[in-house]
Amino acid sequence: MAASHPSGPRDASHGPGAPATAAGDALRATGAAVRDADPGDAVAGVAPRWVASPASTEEVAALMRVSAGYDLAVVPVGGGTKQAWGDPPQRCDLVVGTSSLVLGGGSAVEHSCGDLVARVSAGLPFDVLQSALAASGQELALDGPVPGGTVGGMLATAAAGPRRLRYGTARDLLIGITVVLADGTVARSGGKVVKNVAGYDLGKLFTGSYGTLGIITEAVFRLHPVPPARRWVTTALPAPAAAGESATGFPVGPGALATALAASQAEPSAVELDWLAPSGAPALSVLVEGTAAGDRAETVRGLVGSGRATGVRAEAVRDLAGGGDGPAPGGRVEAVPETAVTRQAPGWWGAPPGEVLLELRIPPSGVDRALSAVAGRGLPARVRGSLASAVLQIALPGEVGAAAFAAFVSGVRADVAPLGGRLTVLAAPAELARLAGRWGPVAALPLMRRVKERFDPGRRMSPGRMAGGL
Repeated sequence: MAASHPSGPRDASHGPGAPATAAGDALRATGAAVRDADPGDAVAGVAPRWVASPASTEEVAALMRVSAGYDLAVVPVGGGTKQAWGDPPQRCDLVVGTSSLVLGGGSAVEHSCGDLVARVSAGLPFDVLQSALAASGQELALDGPVPGGTVGGMLATAAAGPRRLRYGTARDLLIGITVVLADGTVARSGGKVVKNVAGYDLGKLFTGSYGTLGIITEAVFRLHPVPPARRWVTTALPAPAAAGESATGFPVGPGALATALAASQAEPSAVELDWLAPSGAPALSVLVEGTAAGDRAETVRGLVGSGRATGVRAEAVRDLAGGGDGPAPGGRVEAVPETAVTRQAPGWWGAPPGEVLLELRIPPSGVDRALSAVAGRGLPARVRGSLASAVLQIALPGEVGAAAFAAFVSGVRADVAPLGGRLTVLAAPAELARLAGRWGPVAALPLMRRVKERFDPGRRMSPGRMAGGL
């Protein structure tokens, strides 16, 4: 990791009691655009005093040096699409928006097409990045967040979609990162070629940090060619049996079937679950990409229709590339836009506004029992997500009662803990999250506290957003 340190001594006369006008003037003197906050700038209900829109890593560093001198709590914000994730900050003086950040030369993307590498500003919307790369027939093989979500926000929340099964998560595709620490230090790790992995651990550390360690300003990613064809095979699974009729409640275990599909020669990029109600029939969606996509889709059809999954029938094969291989026997082909890839799969990126959202992570061997635990809790839960990767999201109606919600969360946690699983409350009203416990038991909390002390000893970076008040 290479680091450039802030110049000049810290002014010890500044502190929590320093006049707000002096701090505001010092922030504006950095050259970054700074304004007084308004009610719409609140982060998870916590109102800041100022909002800054820096244009470069250097301006972010200058803002952080001033914030260190005046003991200001700082919260970075990208597109604002996941502000409800994590606990509200315990205090927030300055919001640092990343949407105006650019690289040297004024561009937000530096694309090395021949190396399959892109250097990207953290404030760039993910869909804009994909459009820029698509012009060269390449992509960042992640499924983008909700419209308006940024690259930095995707990293900060460790969001990853259906294709994590084949390509991994942002941690796996990130080969370089630039961050600004709480004292204004600029730290860089990794490089702009895939074989250079120096400092890669810094990228892993900041991915999923919710802005509690510093501000991500740039990222370098390994890219992939856009597949020449994409096909979804959608499968209707039998509804769960009545309690006591089977070990898991499912005549055909979705998790067991997903494991078989993931290990098959079809090499799927995603195996997704869409279960709209605990008493209903789950739907399984399998994505195959690349060469011979049609033949591999037929392999998937054979697996789900074989004795390995009695009673399962492949209902459709969808050619998302808009043509090419023709209809599969017994199926139907629909030409749909390339952008429909994430719409065809379950909505992994979150519940509709007003709903409560939880995330369930569990070893693949425990998926079926975990799904039965969710179904047995008596709430109208909707379960969607990456079945073969065993990362699922559970949506509940926003009007769910506090007692019922807390009982649901504690009950599911108790059921999945022996299976090696954990349940997190991603988005919920503050009172519901408090009653249920947003994070649940966190075994790594002592280590997380040591890391926080190392990177942000003054607890000024998004304080309280993560487990244990970090």
